[in-house]
Amino acid sequence: MSTAQSGERLSHFPVSFFAVVMGLSGLTLATERLEKTLGVEHFYSLGLVIAAVAAFVVIAAFYLTKATRYWSAVVAEWHHPVRLSFFPAISISLLLLATAIVPFSKSAALAMWSVGATLHIIATLSVVSAWIGHRSFETPHMNPAWFIPAVGNVIVPITGMSLGFVEVSWFFFSVGMVFWVVLLTLVFNRLIFHNPLPERLYPTLVILVAPPAVGFVAYMHLNGGALDGFARILYYAGVLFLLVVAVQIQRFSRLPYALSWWAYSFPLAAITIATLLYAEKIGSDAFRMFGFVLYAVLVAVIAILILRTIKAIGAKQICVPE
Repeated sequence: MSTAQSGERLSHFPVSFFAVVMGLSGLTLATERLEKTLGVEHFYSLGLVIAAVAAFVVIAAFYLTKATRYWSAVVAEWHHPVRLSFFPAISISLLLLATAIVPFSKSAALAMWSVGATLHIIATLSVVSAWIGHRSFETPHMNPAWFIPAVGNVIVPITGMSLGFVEVSWFFFSVGMVFWVVLLTLVFNRLIFHNPLPERLYPTLVILVAPPAVGFVAYMHLNGGALDGFARILYYAGVLFLLVVAVQIQRFSRLPYALSWWAYSFPLAAITIATLLYAEKIGSDAFRMFGFVLYAVLVAVIAILILRTIKAIGAKQICVPE
């Protein structure tokens, strides 16, 4: 490949590539929860932490190089009505990695969490300001990926509470939950009363599962591990959206590969973690088995995504103009 061709492909390196890190981090956290459920040492999750961090470093290096050489392309992504929502995936990746690193190094987790939380509130304010400060957005632009900037705030308390940041954690949780209600209403308005999502964005439908599932895990940390009525509502809302997505599986199976397929990974990891935690709290073998099944599905999905992504990169189907 010539230098010019390499440069052109780099200029099209999408910020949505950070969804790969979110997926790998989600698998790591699900593995840590599974290891805790089984009462074994964090052995496999350690390897996954290393892999997730390596993926973040590589993807961040590529995107930083793109920003250095093709700043106008980054600006174009920022002004894109759909890709705008994926910029906070960078800070969410840091927050998820921080959460995954907690069992191994609290000091490293604190450093990463501090940077991630700071960047994410900045990203949230920037994206929300773009939403309300421009009139170029139209209803068809709305899709579940819009949850990423604002609702992603609910991830912060999961590590924040264990690090002692109680009020900060409640602040981020409150922001995420309020925006979940608002955006959920807007997303369903778009899904019901307007044209169906285009094929490339259809996988983002799975993102509906993530807010209540992550919200449940975060709330359990905020609530001292006590399972109350609100916690149950959050968990079962996640199960409901999982079922909504499950009935669409035939349509998902017919979609051509796109990087947006990685939207399958983190929400599935989130509901897996939530289910294993819920099973622990109610002492249910049935829910524990459900969690094991979800984990097996998650591993299979991640394996397929990695193979299909590698294949697409080899075939030069990624980092091309849309």
